Amino acid sequence: MAIDTIKTVAVLGAGTMGNGVAHVFARSGYAVILRDVEQRFLDRGLETISKNLDREVRKERITLVEKAETLERLKPTTEMAALASADFAVEAVPEQLDLKVRVLKEADAVLRPGVILATNTSSISISKLAAETGRAEQFIGMHFFNPVPVMALVEVIRGRATGNDTFATTMELCERLGKKPVGVNDAPGFVSNRVLMPMINEAAYAVMEGVATPEAVDAVMKLGMNHPMGPLELADLIGLDVCVDIMEVLHRGLGNDKYAACPLLKKHVADGHLGRKSGRGFYTY
Repeated sequence: MAIDTIKTVAVLGAGTMGNGVAHVFARSGYAVILRDVEQRFLDRGLETISKNLDREVRKERITLVEKAETLERLKPTTEMAALASADFAVEAVPEQLDLKVRVLKEADAVLRPGVILATNTSSISISKLAAETGRAEQFIGMHFFNPVPVMALVEVIRGRATGNDTFATTMELCERLGKKPVGVNDAPGFVSNRVLMPMINEAAYAVMEGVATPEAVDAVMKLGMNHPMGPLELADLIGLDVCVDIMEVLHRGLGNDKYAACPLLKKHVADGHLGRKSGRGFYTY
């Protein structure tokens, strides 16, 4: 599909990542169909978008008029059939294989032939997901980073069957959103999480083995390696449950025990200490 024919974008999922993706598309002038299974999830997502736009107004990045215009471009719905008018679609539901497959199959059945279907997965095989649809050539990974309105990077992941036109269109679309796309090939964890998650895992081991406190581990990485956030602060932001899930994807996909999730990470998750979203992880919020 030619880039200039993309006017309406569907975003599947109004949670943390989905509302961020919807935000950046609507801010960039695209009409956005924001779909979720219940109205309360849509209401929460729209409230988050409005608050994030208010932050942009306070920082004088946009005007109140631009905020209003952005919100007007958002069309919330619980109906999958609404995707029939979309020119591009991004799935951003939670990182669970069965859930993603179900949603992608439903979307594939509604979207017009030739429309690109992207997934915001952070670790699941693009080729595996593409095979569950009838549009493998028009299927691609579009891994945004949290918080989506702020973070510039989009990891654009080619599955084995992804067409050259699909890849080129998605890369250009990212640039039109003001993002910095980086193309990578399909492999467990892609580049971002294949490098990041083992670092977080080792940081957790350093705490578990009594090498240092979480504060000390994060201070070393911030002051010595110039990281803006320490790995354990970042783990709490991402969600410790998500970190464990991604480590398990790496462990299964690469078959190396060095990718096994640290027992301390798994204990925190079992105790319900998931990070910022639960109020407690390596730190208390």
